[in-house]
Amino acid sequence: MKLFVQVPCLNEEETLPLVLESIPDTIPGIDEIRVLVIDDGSSDRTAEVARSYGAEVLRHPRTMGLARSFRDGVDYALARGADIVVNTDGDNQYPQERIPDLVWPIIAGQADIVIADRQTSTIAHFSPFKKTMQRVGSRVVNYAARTDLPDAASGFRAYSRAALLRLNVVTQFSYCMETIIQAGNKRLAITSLQIETNPKTRESRLFKSPWQHMYLSGRAISRSYLMYRPNVILTWIGVPMLIAGLVPFVRFLAFWLNGDGGGHIQSLIFGSAMLVGALLTFALLVIVDLLRTNRILLEETLERIKTLQYTGTSPEEALTEELIAS
Repeated sequence: MKLFVQVPCLNEEETLPLVLESIPDTIPGIDEIRVLVIDDGSSDRTAEVARSYGAEVLRHPRTMGLARSFRDGVDYALARGADIVVNTDGDNQYPQERIPDLVWPIIAGQADIVIADRQTSTIAHFSPFKKTMQRVGSRVVNYAARTDLPDAASGFRAYSRAALLRLNVVTQFSYCMETIIQAGNKRLAITSLQIETNPKTRESRLFKSPWQHMYLSGRAISRSYLMYRPNVILTWIGVPMLIAGLVPFVRFLAFWLNGDGGGHIQSLIFGSAMLVGALLTFALLVIVDLLRTNRILLEETLERIKTLQYTGTSPEEALTEELIAS
């Protein structure tokens, strides 16, 4: 079994040695461990430091963001036969010595994805506001994904090859939320592992302020949620509009039966507007349901293409091999 540990980096020449030195050389159940550093357009010696420690380097000529770095690293690893991909950070936030514990549920066939729980409520350098936002954000993601994960924003995680073949990262900000929502809606097995983070080495370069992080994360969550469960949103919009449209008609009917319908035409106008809105909403509901069916077919086709590209076998043969191995 082959494990790739990928480390997305942006100007991490000072902290990268701490990360690379702490990655285990051997792990029970793993035959080969390879380390991949994705240099996302660094202006320092990140790439040279990574090569000096024997890591493979995938370099972007310019900064393309965390999501693209994750996608490119996954493509690189799968093309070279990775069975498991672990993602960690170049700032040494995560304890790389816990990688054996992180990958064990996948090796044992108990999970497709394992996400580290940083226990954010106990992190000293997290402000009360940030702790609250992390907790609220995890609840929102869990609702969208129908999962129960304590730390959805954690970037220290392990993916099986089967999971990576089914996931498609389309966001430009961060893959963390999106992959959880996709995995949850695709019924992949996700579990968590409690860890203790290392001391803080620098401020985050992923966002300029907590408010920007909240905005970008909220946008990514909303897009992913709408991709998989648009019917929920449209139903919550359409049903109240339908009720709001019917009530004025019933009200007008009551007045009309009592011989007092002439002065309440505004009820019919308002009710008609609401009913038209409800009709349009339910028409959109039909359209998005058809689009969702089309997306499922496209994702299944893409999964087959990626399986053939990376493994040289059909999805059926790959699944048979995994079942026999387990």
